[in-house]
Amino acid sequence: MEPATSGSCCPDPKPSIASAPPPSRYESQKRRDWNTFLQYLRNHKPPLTLPLCSGAHVLEFLKYLDQFGKTKVHVTTCFFFGHSDPTSPCACPNKQAWGSLDSLIGRLRAAYDENGGRPDTNPFAARAIRIYLREVKGSQAKARGITYQKRRRNPTVTTVRLDVD
Repeated sequence: MEPATSGSCCPDPKPSIASAPPPSRYESQKRRDWNTFLQYLRNHKPPLTLPLCSGAHVLEFLKYLDQFGKTKVHVTTCFFFGHSDPTSPCACPNKQAWGSLDSLIGRLRAAYDENGGRPDTNPFAARAIRIYLREVKGSQAKARGITYQKRRRNPTVTTVRLDVD
């Protein structure tokens, strides 16, 4: 009879590979947006590298994305300009919605920082980008007949309950 060796009766368990949980929807979108922007820089004429990228290049990218937009933005000469519910189709262009652009810039700002960019040189945080987003928001609201007004914070009202006998 052979001497029993430790663990000889059962095969060695395979070492478990620690698997990371799948990335969140936000992280997936951020990675996809970052890769899209890097591809845009590679295809730029002349090709650009990230350190040479400026707010002006980010604006070009945002305008490039308009061709893939799904939000109808009426031009000032359109009969439906200023109407929130047009009754028939028109030839006005589709553009990226302001909210989509705002979210995209937020994700790209974060991705830039995570990929080694310095916060003080982040082209997605440029003043020109904030101004552009504000103008897009205003023009899209005007084209749809919606006026955006800043929300004012309501003062907190405390109620006191008086028990009357």
